[in-house]
Amino acid sequence: MGRDFMASNNVIAVSAKLRETAINTEQTLDTTMLWNMASLIDIDPRRQNNDNEAHGKEEVDTIYDRGKLSMWPAAHDMAQPQNIAFLMGYGMGNVVSTTLGAGKKHVITPIAGSVDSNRDNPSFTAVQRYGNQVAKRRFASMFVDSVTTNFSRDSFVKISASVKGTGKITDNVIRETLSAAGNAVSLTLTANGVQGADAATRLDNVHRIRVQLTPGVYTEVAYSAVSDAAPAVITITSPGGTVTPVSYEILYIATETTWMTLPARVNESPLEMASTIFNVGGTWNGTTFQGGRSLTSEIKSLEHTLNNNGEVQFVPGAGGQYGNRYMRGGRMQTIKLDREFREFIMQRHIIDNDTFGLYVKAMGALYDATYYYQAEYIFPRCALLKAPISVDGKRLAEAGDIQVLQDDTYGSAIIIVQNLQASYAA
Repeated sequence: MGRDFMASNNVIAVSAKLRETAINTEQTLDTTMLWNMASLIDIDPRRQNNDNEAHGKEEVDTIYDRGKLSMWPAAHDMAQPQNIAFLMGYGMGNVVSTTLGAGKKHVITPIAGSVDSNRDNPSFTAVQRYGNQVAKRRFASMFVDSVTTNFSRDSFVKISASVKGTGKITDNVIRETLSAAGNAVSLTLTANGVQGADAATRLDNVHRIRVQLTPGVYTEVAYSAVSDAAPAVITITSPGGTVTPVSYEILYIATETTWMTLPARVNESPLEMASTIFNVGGTWNGTTFQGGRSLTSEIKSLEHTLNNNGEVQFVPGAGGQYGNRYMRGGRMQTIKLDREFREFIMQRHIIDNDTFGLYVKAMGALYDATYYYQAEYIFPRCALLKAPISVDGKRLAEAGDIQVLQDDTYGSAIIIVQNLQASYAA
């Protein structure tokens, strides 16, 4: 049948609703959601060679293993409310969820201080399935370090994020070493079965068998069948040795347990630019955004970026294999505005060096008779850094680099998401 390694079959599941109780303590998965095909979670090995050592050779001859980190360039070009609530919830850190019709309203704001002594932001657990059956890998303690939300003309809302992890992982692919005769025609695993409801799948889920007929020299061993028992019996072609026991190494996917069974996928209405409302210059009173100027056809794009400037650290007690601390380096939020230059409003803000509010609402379909899938971005106090004028084709254009400021009363940002999910980062 052949092992399925199509990227379209990649799946990512996360503990979206519940944050981890402590760093490197895995949480139960509760949500599988859609991401771009290239949004793969992977490890980032920390390796160092010995090029600065006097080791008696011209070239390096040793690689030191300094553990690993994990990383996830999460992105979705047709963002659903859950993508925004999940990434912004873990990126900002504070989420309050209340009932709204048949669904929930999630109010997301920046966390004040830290979660605990090892985490400035809450962490979640994630599992990546690679292809349909190549492998599954669980990643503990993933932190949303930065998030960018893009609202562009004639497009769905897009979201992307840089997610950093401590590097603590668990694979469903097991390497088992056992002793058997050098002329054996079958091998019996120590305890595990091999994952697969049929013979062809079980066979595909054995990735490799090799043997040391001569110490230190590995020879590949052909295999043709895997039983459905536990422990599994694998039929092999005799490697041609003698009855003397030798060492076999088997790489296989064990029968799935606990975290390997992924939750059902949640599907929601994506958010479109055509259903987006922009308001500049109004005032947030804690409940609604009042006044200001509504921007419509002149908007080409608006992009908000949250950056925690965080770092996963290896500190005493980590054991050297993965990090055990995540610290923010100073939260920063910026907005880039690209619009047609039709009037002097933004230029006046530059001249006056004043502040203004900014409000964005993107909507999808109704989730009940009254309420919509939607996301609102509220920035009570902003200031323009620059607004260069340019020419776009035959028309004048204007950019805007906007700094999000922290308001004394309402903070820097309030993100409000409506959908049918119970909670995020709770």
